[in-house]
Amino acid sequence: MARSLNKVTLIGNLGNDPEIRSTNGGNKVANFSLATSRQWNSAAGEKQEKTEWHKCVAWNQGTRGTGLADIIEKYVKKGDKLYVEGQIEYRQYEDKDKQTRYVTEINVREIILLGGKGGPSGDSDGPPSRGAKSAGAGAGKPKGGEFEEFPGALEGEDDDLPF
Repeated sequence: MARSLNKVTLIGNLGNDPEIRSTNGGNKVANFSLATSRQWNSAAGEKQEKTEWHKCVAWNQGTRGTGLADIIEKYVKKGDKLYVEGQIEYRQYEDKDKQTRYVTEINVREIILLGGKGGPSGDSDGPPSRGAKSAGAGAGKPKGGEFEEFPGALEGEDDDLPF
């Protein structure tokens, strides 16, 4: 049996604030454009640059407010640097003028916030610099305070750790 793989890994910057919507069924979805750039020198020694724009779609996997779309809604804004991992999807639809449109999207499965507020040079009122790994993975620090999800985490100072 032959195997196949559809996996995309991108590191880039958001072109605009993410668009957050809810479906008729109540699922939340985040749409955003991610820019990746490459630079090179031409034969004449001139610096060249090309930017590619990637349409990204991130869905909530659960209903507890911990999905990727929720994390993106809370912590991501225009200009932020993101690591995005997902798969390429091609689809087509017919617009209101009966024209067939083709769309290439990245269906996001994992994100990591790079830099931004929680980074080494920012304040601490945002997610950690490597905050939002994926839905349900303890992604991002809640706004209210620290360790709210683990109430007994700091109780008991005597543990058996050797360091």
